[in-house]
Amino acid sequence: MNIGLYFGSFNPIHTGHLIIASHVLNEGGLDKVWFVVSPQNPFKPSASLLNEYDRLHLVQKAIEGDDRLRASDVEFGLPRPSYSAFTLAHLSEKYPTHRFKIIMGSDSFQNLNNWKNPEAIIRHYPILVYLRPGFPVTDTLGAEVQLLQAPLLEISATHIRKLVQAGKSIRYLVPEVVADEIAASRFYTTPGPLSPKGGT
Repeated sequence: MNIGLYFGSFNPIHTGHLIIASHVLNEGGLDKVWFVVSPQNPFKPSASLLNEYDRLHLVQKAIEGDDRLRASDVEFGLPRPSYSAFTLAHLSEKYPTHRFKIIMGSDSFQNLNNWKNPEAIIRHYPILVYLRPGFPVTDTLGAEVQLLQAPLLEISATHIRKLVQAGKSIRYLVPEVVADEIAASRFYTTPGPLSPKGGT
């Protein structure tokens, strides 16, 4: 089975993420896309992160009913910060019959050399790159790259969090079920890494 791995903090998951996942499923030769929720991204500060289990829950709510999509907590049990190279090695060992491909924007691809063990990633895993304005792919770095012209919505998770803190609507920026859950659980109402449910 061909599995696309979409790594991210998903803080929170929004409509832009879902559109990219659907497009990559249609155009990238994949059977499924797994949203790999990263508990601690080495490139992002953790101060504004909602508890990882709450972020995973929001992803699960967002993709409910679509069996092409899966929310993965695989990195929750791995060392932190979360390095994709270690996650990929773990998944390849756990699911030897699956063929994993990485999904990323061209902005992230330009930064790939700064990742942990980029040579191992490039050597073993195809990469599906959706093009972002201002970040052309002029060098594939020797990786097996498939370029995709995905429809892009300039939706920022940071902007969504700020809207919530300001008491403003996030309707249409996230699935309705996610907006309802954020409101009901009072997620993102104050800055900080802890959720109102007492997560750590």
